[in-house]
Amino acid sequence: MLKRQNRLILATSIFLLFPTVTYGCSQGFMDNDSQLEEKVLNIIQENPKAISAALQEQPNEQEQELQQQRSDFLQQIKNNPSSVIKDSPIAGSEDFQFVLVEFSDFQCPFCSQANESLKDFMSRNQNEVTLVYKHLPLNDIHSEAMPAAEAAWAASQQGKFWEYHDALFENQNTLGESLYLELAEQMELDIDKFNADRELASEKISQDIELAESLGIQGTPFFILNEEVFSGAVGLSELETRLQRAKQHEGS
Repeated sequence: MLKRQNRLILATSIFLLFPTVTYGCSQGFMDNDSQLEEKVLNIIQENPKAISAALQEQPNEQEQELQQQRSDFLQQIKNNPSSVIKDSPIAGSEDFQFVLVEFSDFQCPFCSQANESLKDFMSRNQNEVTLVYKHLPLNDIHSEAMPAAEAAWAASQQGKFWEYHDALFENQNTLGESLYLELAEQMELDIDKFNADRELASEKISQDIELAESLGIQGTPFFILNEEVFSGAVGLSELETRLQRAKQHEGS
């Protein structure tokens, strides 16, 4: 048991580069924050020596590979942002100096909260920041996450991603087939094309999911701003602080 706890603490320590979601939705884990905190504290209190022992262990090959993938991804954002963005929806600046990559789920309540902050943040910084949306539907806990993502992707094929994106979050409590069609009609989309594109969406969305898995991301919302990595229902002030740090790092 102690050895297993050592591994848990070690896994936490090596995840410093990409921290776990503090206030967000996580695939396959539905404990609330207070329960999680209590469990972690109990482990630490009952096994104080385990922390020291775990931190002294060397990461195994799989962990080293994961760390390398994360490091490579951060370098990609910095040196070749187009290779990260690909055909993902973007908003804001087209200069790619400050690239904010968001992994999100339309049924995640924390993503909806973060979206309100993001809208304010981008209205203030749209000339400097490029917002990139990556789909990460948490299908194990959100039954409408994938259908909503497919509908948003289909809307993007007719140039309406961000409008549809905002509408999904605004109507998060009524996600479902009738809403997807209603929004498409309100936005005057070609319904036949919309439905056909929804059938093609899963392959594209899977590419975002595979990217998230390769980086060890399991929860939403998750953000990467140049080399700043953070998660959860962030507020405007935190986003502004992260941007200032990214600017300072850029100028150093």
